[in-house]
Amino acid sequence: MSTLAHTMMTAARPAETSLTGPGELDRYPFAESPGADRVTPVAWQGADADLGRAPRRPAGSRGRGLHGQLVQQLGQMIVSGDLGADRPLVPEEIGQRFEVSRTVVRESLRVLEAKGLVSARPNVGTRVRPVSDWNLLDPDIIEWRAFGPQREDQRRELNEMRWTIEPLAARLAAGHGRDEVQQRLGDMVEIMGHALAQGDGLTFSRADAEFHSLLIQLAGNRMLEHLSGIVAAALQVSGGPVTGCDRPTEAAVAHHARIADALASGDAHAAESAMRQLLTAHPDVDRVVPAPREH
Repeated sequence: MSTLAHTMMTAARPAETSLTGPGELDRYPFAESPGADRVTPVAWQGADADLGRAPRRPAGSRGRGLHGQLVQQLGQMIVSGDLGADRPLVPEEIGQRFEVSRTVVRESLRVLEAKGLVSARPNVGTRVRPVSDWNLLDPDIIEWRAFGPQREDQRRELNEMRWTIEPLAARLAAGHGRDEVQQRLGDMVEIMGHALAQGDGLTFSRADAEFHSLLIQLAGNRMLEHLSGIVAAALQVSGGPVTGCDRPTEAAVAHHARIADALASGDAHAAESAMRQLLTAHPDVDRVVPAPREH
């Protein structure tokens, strides 16, 4: 067993708790627990009541402090349809209602504008943009959609993208000869197996996410690496905040082990096939993989 695998497994707690210590996988962001601190809006009255409605589920805040939390609040409300294009978003009003400074509001709206969710124009103000303008590959927007009214569409679209991206990445990654990455892939499989035996769903899902991230890096295609956020987001939202692309099962560990073995041996066809088998074993893929057309 490698030092990395030993460190991660000895740092793990049972499934209902999080990891302790500076484990290697703690470098990666995961969804915060529902009790995480966030901006708490006061109750809004009258015509502006929608802007005071609390989001359905707090998304994993990639920002920190009031700025990051306000981005999450407003972003979720826009994606969920609680805030529409029927009226402008007035910065002064937002600051008053959420009890944050004008600077925090301004920076938060800039972030949302960069994601394509809002636009600010002179004499028009800041308004919500149509869905066609949103950056639907942005990890935050993926997460907000996955836990809002569009959850079924978002998860289906994510799985369709994975079906396109990951088998190709597995084929390209085979035989690239980066021994240290191959070793880390084996470590992740070992950690998943140990986590399964311990009933530790959180460690399982983190090792799962690390495995898929490493595989895409190993493919050596920078455009695929740019799309790796889609896979990471899919892993995070497909089974909820604890589990990853598969529920922790022996079959899931075996599928990942076959992929790692095929990559190590340089068998591109076997690696691609094993990845397709893994994705097909995903409970949501039955709704994703199209049936053959009848002519």
